[in-house]
Amino acid sequence: MSEKLELISFKLCPFVQRAVIVLKQKNVDFDITYIDLNDQPDWFKKISPRGQVPVLKVGDEVLFESSVIQEYVDEVTPPSLQPKDPLVKAKNRAWISFGGDMIMGMHGMVMSDEEGHNEKRQGVEQKLALLEAEHSGGSYFNGEDFQMIDAAFAPMLMRLGFMKMHTGIDLLAATPKLAKWSENLLAQPCVQDSVVPELPMMYKGMIKHMDGYMATLLQD
Repeated sequence: MSEKLELISFKLCPFVQRAVIVLKQKNVDFDITYIDLNDQPDWFKKISPRGQVPVLKVGDEVLFESSVIQEYVDEVTPPSLQPKDPLVKAKNRAWISFGGDMIMGMHGMVMSDEEGHNEKRQGVEQKLALLEAEHSGGSYFNGEDFQMIDAAFAPMLMRLGFMKMHTGIDLLAATPKLAKWSENLLAQPCVQDSVVPELPMMYKGMIKHMDGYMATLLQD
């Protein structure tokens, strides 16, 4: 790859982490620039159509949307992390989109009062059950090889771990395949190195700041 890449990030963002995991797994040399989404610099507003991260700068060009960035990095740095079977690849793309909905549902759990929290939790648990049924039962989603879909779900699974650590809520208790998948993914160097060291405490701080029902469950 001739162009040096720059990834624009917000430290808490799970969607940025999806892109970082692929970059790390592919051993791509890149710079990362952190911004505050609540106080966005003018230069960022000019390059991000949605005012969201991640944004990947490739020379003078700009890419946005985490799945697009993941696929671009994968395509320009062979061998691919995508399944070879076109149908499996297409299904994985659909489940990656499904995973984005799950991340937003988890965020809703953090933000809501008790009634809203319980409603959002039920929705997340239903989606986890569907994902459990689709999982291969192997080390990773499709079997024994780490692939794009694993990179996409690792941030969600990491945050489920933070949720359990800080509040005692264990959303993987009823999904043993997902629990093992989470264990395998969180042991991967590309996942461990995809976040700042202070992220677990930042996640706890976010729960407290949101002041929803989950804040009442925080443990010391």
